[in-house]
Amino acid sequence: MSDLRDDKIGRGDYPHFLSIPTRWMDQDPYGHVNNVQYYSYFDTVVNEHLIRFAGLDPQTTQEVGLVVETQCRFLKEITFPQTVAAGVRVVKLGGRSIVYEIGLFRDEETDAAAVGRFVHVYVDRDTRKSVSVPERVRAAVEGLVVEG
Repeated sequence: MSDLRDDKIGRGDYPHFLSIPTRWMDQDPYGHVNNVQYYSYFDTVVNEHLIRFAGLDPQTTQEVGLVVETQCRFLKEITFPQTVAAGVRVVKLGGRSIVYEIGLFRDEETDAAAVGRFVHVYVDRDTRKSVSVPERVRAAVEGLVVEG
């Protein structure tokens, strides 16, 4: 697994990106995007990918990935109005879980403003018992896997 303490993480380290515009309401009284919004960006880029490429339907899909761990390292402030380029990669594709790493980049910058970790454990929607990562999900994220 890679080290989130690496300040040299760049755009080229992520195989998939989503552009997310900041909003006026994302800022806190200190004039920068509040830390809780960074986690929202993580959730958005991962789930956008799963909806688009794995056919995830948040209302009906039987096997769902629950977030069991998150982490963020803040490197630079993000402010309004900026566009966040959220990059995602998979550093571990396990039998029942997936470990994602996300890089957030301001506008066209090449070095990350923040880097994070996001872990999904797959469970049955009804029983909440652990299940294997569904094949459709595995197929959708295989292109995101990087060597750790």
